[in-house]
Amino acid sequence: MVTKKKKEALRKMLLEKKREVWGDIKERLFEHLGKEYRREIETALDEGDRAIADLAEETGLAIVNLRKEMLEKIDHALEKLDQGTYGICDDCGGEISEQRLKAVPFAIYCIECKQKREELEQIAQEREPFGASTPPEVGEEI
Repeated sequence: MVTKKKKEALRKMLLEKKREVWGDIKERLFEHLGKEYRREIETALDEGDRAIADLAEETGLAIVNLRKEMLEKIDHALEKLDQGTYGICDDCGGEISEQRLKAVPFAIYCIECKQKREELEQIAQEREPFGASTPPEVGEEI
């Protein structure tokens, strides 16, 4: 169980990370779109996070999409903190190590489950070029 003091420290850290990511998104959008849109983007940010996220999607910037995914993970971590499930692996239900949470404060999988997921993703990617997402059924033509 996370103490109230630790919970507040975690919340503060996650919110600070969220501010950093939003700042990075904003800067990358400014670089991409130019100064003419700067006021519009700042207004959108003032009106709410969703407006700039929508704008980020429209620009198609890969880095912005990665940052947007990170924001979603941070929001998920904040929800888990509120629910009292922060630090619990979404796959196995075990505890995520404090060392892992320090490195990736929005981690939702313990290191073992994350490694298993990465191995499965790699296998799936290796099969894609061959068009073999699943093995054929017995008697099925290849």
